Amino acid sequence: MTAFDVFFPSLGNAPTFPRIRVWDPYKRLGISPYASEEEIWSARNFLLEQYAGHERSEESIEAAFEKLLMASFQHRKKTKINLKSRLKNKVEESPPWIKNLLNFVELPPMEVIFRRLFLFAFMGGWSIMNSSEGGPAFQVAVSLAACIYFLNEKTKSLGRAFVIGLGALATGWICGSIFVPMIPTVLIHPTWTLELLTSLVAYAFLFLACTFLK
Repeated sequence: MTAFDVFFPSLGNAPTFPRIRVWDPYKRLGISPYASEEEIWSARNFLLEQYAGHERSEESIEAAFEKLLMASFQHRKKTKINLKSRLKNKVEESPPWIKNLLNFVELPPMEVIFRRLFLFAFMGGWSIMNSSEGGPAFQVAVSLAACIYFLNEKTKSLGRAFVIGLGALATGWICGSIFVPMIPTVLIHPTWTLELLTSLVAYAFLFLACTFLK
């Protein structure tokens, strides 16, 4: 027995990975070519635990894992690019009126969408919680002010932001007044008034206006 084995017995007895020279990264990790990223990670972690302490085995496992992870990333990137190309082609093939309509629409970052969605959802929840105490006039006013603020931040024109905000509120209120009465009463909470439900529709229109309109 050597001094190395005395001080590092676990390293000296570390098992060797049997597929260390297998070229195919899927076969090396022992997984299917159709394995998901979760399965790739699980196989990598399991093998590293089994052959911990044998440097060449660990390097072989990590190399196969990194190769598969990079291939998965490139596939997702290519799929995303192809999706954008298909959407762009669909827009270019669409009628002129749709193209003109899309000129007024933009897709902001998901972080912006979720922040504004949370704000208007909060206003809707607040209105519902206070429905027994009075109408949602204050919440509607705050939502309109927030919509105008976001639009002004985007367009750099307070006048345009004011017009779009009021237009979104009026459109939402009109649509709510038309469609809410069509909802069966069995689906509506007894304390929810027409004004409250219409305000919820208006919040949706205000959210869409300040988030997606240019």
